[in-house]
Amino acid sequence: MLKKVATAFTLINLIYFSLLQVALADDNEALNAVYNQFSDAFNELDASRMKSIYSEDACYIPESQGEGITMGRDKIVALYDTFFGKIKHKNAKIEVDFRVIERNIEGSSATDIGYYLIRFHPPIDNGEPSSEFAGKFVGVSKKKNDGKWYLTVDTNNRAEASFYYNAKPSPNLYYGRQFPALSQQSVPSNHDQH
Repeated sequence: MLKKVATAFTLINLIYFSLLQVALADDNEALNAVYNQFSDAFNELDASRMKSIYSEDACYIPESQGEGITMGRDKIVALYDTFFGKIKHKNAKIEVDFRVIERNIEGSSATDIGYYLIRFHPPIDNGEPSSEFAGKFVGVSKKKNDGKWYLTVDTNNRAEASFYYNAKPSPNLYYGRQFPALSQQSVPSNHDQH
């Protein structure tokens, strides 16, 4: 009898931990999908896509000392709309990519830590090279009643691009599209300016 109870207990534990692993894998996939949504919004210069990323009560904490915290999804989307509008006005393109190096999921809350890289591509006809800047970020997401994850806290600051390029992939965490480093040929040398 004791052997049957021990076997049943072991079986229940295996099922429980298997289900827990499946749930965690599903949560990782859903959280990783947010980075694809960000990339798509940047590629298309479409701020409305941010509505499906941020929760209604989200806050954005910018790196600039001269800017306050932006509270609420609609205000955050408006920031992206203004930013994307400037890129469109220049007839340029912009890309973003992320490398998540740490994730902590506890219940319906998840915290991601990592690096981002933004590429700016001016219009081809102006002759300027593409440029990039990078940074570090922390994002806190909450799983809402609809089962989807929404970004509730978004903060970032600048970092050398080498941190993005040198970040190592971690199992189950978003690792981006592998932006190649900008080549030296895309940066004009001093003799090209004469």
